[in-house]
Amino acid sequence: MAEWRRMSAGDLGRAIGRGEIDPEELTAAFLDAIRADPAKDLIYARATEGRALAEAAAASRRAKAGLRLSPLDGVPVSWKDLFDTAGVATEAGSRLLAGRVPATDAEVLRNATAAGLVCLGKTHMTELAFSGLGLNPMTATPPNANDPARAPGGSSSGAAASVAFGLAAAGIGSDTGGSVRIPAAWNDLVGLKTTSGRLPLKGVVPLVESFDTVGPLCRTVEDAALLLAALEGGRPAGLAGATLKGTRFLVLETVAHDDIRSEPAAGFARALDALKDAGATLVRDSVPELAEAMGLSGVLFTTEAYATWRAEIEAAPQKMYPPILERFRAGAAHSGADFVAAWRWLRALREVWADRTAAFDAVLVPTAPNLPPETARLLSDEAYFAAENLLALRNTRIANLMGVPALTLPTGLPMTGITLLGRPMGEEKLLRLGAAAERALA
Repeated sequence: MAEWRRMSAGDLGRAIGRGEIDPEELTAAFLDAIRADPAKDLIYARATEGRALAEAAAASRRAKAGLRLSPLDGVPVSWKDLFDTAGVATEAGSRLLAGRVPATDAEVLRNATAAGLVCLGKTHMTELAFSGLGLNPMTATPPNANDPARAPGGSSSGAAASVAFGLAAAGIGSDTGGSVRIPAAWNDLVGLKTTSGRLPLKGVVPLVESFDTVGPLCRTVEDAALLLAALEGGRPAGLAGATLKGTRFLVLETVAHDDIRSEPAAGFARALDALKDAGATLVRDSVPELAEAMGLSGVLFTTEAYATWRAEIEAAPQKMYPPILERFRAGAAHSGADFVAAWRWLRALREVWADRTAAFDAVLVPTAPNLPPETARLLSDEAYFAAENLLALRNTRIANLMGVPALTLPTGLPMTGITLLGRPMGEEKLLRLGAAAERALA
């Protein structure tokens, strides 16, 4: 049973379909592992054992009757603690929301349940999802799977840890500026940031609804495809026969490589060599207008985030970690006119991006230009926290600003990732490219 915890979600689903694994035994194995793990309280905010066992029992009956609901029917996954779960506290990593118990499931959770997925519980996260580092001294900071002294990446920190530590077959997270892809990269996982609007946000505690997206953190690109289908109640992308031969990738230069550290640069270079060897054509170029879009981030993200949470924040600011509180309050400096003008400018820049990237199958960037920093220094040095957080989010934010899906893959060097950026609502093509890239990188 121990090996089940390191299998991909897709492999677990196939084994259930063949009758080799019983969903009840599988779920019990994950729940036992959660209870026994010394870091469980740093990874899971709360387990949902009763729900998980009931869902597993139903999946077991369906499997025996040949009535499975999807390829992942009976597979246990974790959920970031901003997805509403009926009757179970959903607090989004914030003391401001302590004791918040929704009456219904988030829509994506309902869809996943309808596909037979088993809900293991809710994972810890950055306060209200507003940091890419994963540090949360107000509730809990999950460990990094490669080095417990380093930050796990955020804001879907517990989602990544639950998978990397073998405490879930996959984790469901959210991504506003990099919150799926950074923890995925820093814990050597696959992470999919979906196009804004692809998956429903009903029942998801918001940060910046204009940019908020839902996506999986998992072991393989196939898992990402299967989970996307489950989350939206659709059919998974067909990955058979995916190849890099004849593909053209834009290797984005300038802003994506500014101040990049040696390890992420080496991992990215290694990945590029593998993609080229597999038949891809790589073209190095820049999109100068992207710098203008990056400059709009402070207005667009902080203004909406503060507008969303101002009442709760100002009613009890002492309940927040000061660096996160400061990030939210920065949104008060911008006027409504600033916000509207920034959005008009961004929409124009998205058209420029679409034109400049139209001749390519995908755009390639290092997922994060830095390695996860040491937690102790982040806690003791607020200036360092701010600088490393902005650097970690810089490359991932490109996809959010441009409104495109993005897929991060491990490069083979620990804690480094390569990201493929696709076209809006083009997740199926992106996943096919990712499947081929994954084989090249193996």
